[in-house]
Parts: sequence; structure tokens; C-alpha cells
Amino acid sequence: MLPLIVLSENSCDDKNYPYYPPPTEENVNAKFYLTTPSKSSLISLQSSGIQPLTQNNNFTITVSENTTYQTMDGFGYSLTGGSAQLINTMSPSAKNDLLEELFGTGENSIGVSYLRISIGASDLDASVFSYNDLPSGQTDVNLDQFSIAPDLNNLIPVLTQIKAINPNIKILGSPWSAPTWMKTNQATIGGELQTNYYATYANYFVKYIQAMQANGITIDAITIQNEPENPYNNPSMVMTAPQQADFIKNHLGPAFASNNITTKIILFDHNLDHPNYPISILDDAAAKNFVDGSAFHLYAGQIDNMSQVHNAHPDKNVYFTEQWIQAPGNFAADIKWHFRELMIGAPRNWSKTVLQWNLAADPTNNPHTPGGCTECLGAITIDGNTYERNPAYYIIAHSSKFVPTGSVRIQSNYSIELPNVAYKTPDNKIVVVVLNNTDTQKSFNINVSTEPITTVLPAGAVATYVW
Repeated sequence: MLPLIVLSENSCDDKNYPYYPPPTEENVNAKFYLTTPSKSSLISLQSSGIQPLTQNNNFTITVSENTTYQTMDGFGYSLTGGSAQLINTMSPSAKNDLLEELFGTGENSIGVSYLRISIGASDLDASVFSYNDLPSGQTDVNLDQFSIAPDLNNLIPVLTQIKAINPNIKILGSPWSAPTWMKTNQATIGGELQTNYYATYANYFVKYIQAMQANGITIDAITIQNEPENPYNNPSMVMTAPQQADFIKNHLGPAFASNNITTKIILFDHNLDHPNYPISILDDAAAKNFVDGSAFHLYAGQIDNMSQVHNAHPDKNVYFTEQWIQAPGNFAADIKWHFRELMIGAPRNWSKTVLQWNLAADPTNNPHTPGGCTECLGAITIDGNTYERNPAYYIIAHSSKFVPTGSVRIQSNYSIELPNVAYKTPDNKIVVVVLNNTDTQKSFNINVSTEPITTVLPAGAVATYVW
């Protein structure tokens, strides 16, 4: 592992990134990257605070490489249309520097490996649109006027540049609403999909995946509806569990099969207070046959409900796909909650992804649709050709930089005071992410077979240890 350059909190034009000393303690091979609530360290490689394990009374995190769980698809963000718009307004050199930092694998990169994009507009686009908008009263059952043209100006060019940096980036597509002419209320907010348009809407997904592929963008997976129990966003659409089951088994699944679409179908994409929504669909054998897994947010519910869904159908995957940070953010509180609940809690409950909402906004939390989120803090705040790194940047980076796609979660014992998660990477590194979930400095041990260590974390700090 190359020594990490500390990422400046100033503009992307600041090239004077200071190096931290490359070694940890001379007789220890493990490396130790620290972020503190005070921001005195930000994913910075430490030269002290770690030593070989000797007999003591500390709590010990015991890591077992022989007990394995899920394979990770990746860590990342939602690349909203608004995020892409802001990135695309940067100068070519500034944009390239930013995208290399986010998606590259060099010393000054954080290795983001997974993105979620919206199928049509999300509420963090500048305006509402679908790929088949028609004048009031008109319909287009054959989708003759279908077009992804709204994405050609910003989203697809940014994705194309990202794919040039990381050709293996995984992309999840999620719709916020069907075209209004397919809906019961003929409006962008709320309403349901009319049953007589189920087949048409299934074809809408097929055309979307084919059109993106024609532009060089492979859609690895789709969710059928973002937040299907939320009728208040702009855009939004309600879809009950029985409706989603019907749509999958009688329309979407067969349409994918007949068109040789291999894109994964993922259920729900909403809060963990209703795990029975996806379980009830997976209980339907005809629907389950077409489904890869279920996706979740944590604006309500408990993170361990992901394990409830996994245990009900252990042959199907679970994904964590969205969580916001409310502007202006509180760095100390945000890193503690998000590491405990999401970066550690979600993988420990079988999630193959952890995605933050969203990648970028401007200093006033724009753009967004009328009625869209006005307080969603981006992982970065873009202001012209400069940008600021916000809590979600560091929250994701502590895993994305060190835990690439294809890493496998391995066993480690949990502590309320020291929540942690462990991985084995494809190149056989052991990575352990640990949070000090207390208000005091904590000394503890990590027992990894190749090199047990004793280490210390300040109150509220998080660290990634790499062997």
C-alpha cells in the first residue's frame, strides 16, 4: 500500500499536498489511517499509535480470515443529475483532477467503486423530466418517442470520463417516477403506475438499459422505484409490495429475459422500518426467480433489519443505497453515526454496498427540483473550479480506498464501544475499519493472525488498519 497523501480541504487547484511520514512504528507492518472529529487527521497515515501486541487487559478485536460472508460490490455515492451538471461546469483540468481523486487508484485518490444514478430525474436535478414526456392527454404505448437525450448534456459525459478512469465502476439505476401519462394522477408527485401501462413501463426499463449501453454505459442493476412508500418528493411514485411483485413476475422479469437483459433487478429501495415489503415479494416464487436482492435506506428502522431480510432469503443479496447528511453538516456527529450505522453496520448485516446521498452540490445545496431536497449536503461542495470535502467524502473514503470491489467480509467480534468490520481484499490484504464510539480515548488490540497489534484511537475517531 502506497502512503496516502493527505487530501487538502482547499481547492482542487492546491497541488501542495503534504506527505505524512510513510512508516508506522518500525517493527510493525500494519498501516493505520486516521480521521479525528476535530479534523486534525483526515484519512492520514499515522507514524505512531500502533505496536506489536503484548499481554494486556485491553479489549481485543479478533479477526478470522477463515469465516467469510458476502463479497462487496463497492462503496460510493449517488451521481445525481445535479452533481453531474456541477462537475461538467468545471474547467477540463479541474474536472479531471476531481474525477481522478474520486475514482482513481493513485496515492491521492479514494477509489470510489459504485455509483447510483437516476432513471429520469431525481429531486436533485435542476428540473423534472422522464425519457418520454408528452403533452397532456397524449400517450405513447410503443414508446416511439423514448429518448435519453436529457442525460446527454451532463450525466453521460461525466460517466464516460469516470469509466475511462475506472472501467470497472458499477452503476445502479433507480427511477423516481414513471412518465406522468402512465400514472393515476398524471403528475410528477405521488400517484401510482396504471396497471394497463405495466407492460409499457417494463419496456421503458429495457429501452433505458439498451440506450445507456449504446452510449458505453453498462447498468449493472436497477431498483424498480426509489422510495416506493414516499408520495411527497418531486418526482415520486407510490408502488405497493403486491404491485411490485406483479410488475416483476408478469412484466419486467419476462421483458428482461426476452431481450437478453442481464441487469440485476433489486427490490424496494426504501427504509428499513418495513423489511416485510421485500420479504413478501421474495416469498412469491414466480417474482423471486427474477430478483437479485433488496435495497435499503435508513431514514427509519434499524440497520440489523437487513439481516432479517437476508435470513428470510439467504440466497438473495441486500444493498444499502442511500443516506443523506443534512446541511451544513456536523463533522464529529456525522462521522460517528454514519460509521457506526452504515460503514460498519450495513456490511455486518450482509450489505454488498454502502452509498451516500449525494456526490455534489453547490454552496446553496443546489441544484434541486421545485419541492426537492433543499438541505442535502453533497460529499463535496463545488464552487466554480474549487471544491470542499464534506463528511460523506471521508466516510466513504475510509472504505472505498482500501476495500476494492471483490473484497470479502470476514469475521470480527463486535463491540458497542469499538464497532468494527473486517475484509480480505482480492490481493490478500486484511483491512479492519474501527470506530471509537465513546467520549474517551481507547486502547485496544486487533488480533490478526499475521501480525497482532495494540493500538489507540482518540474519542469519536475512526481508523482503517491495513495488513
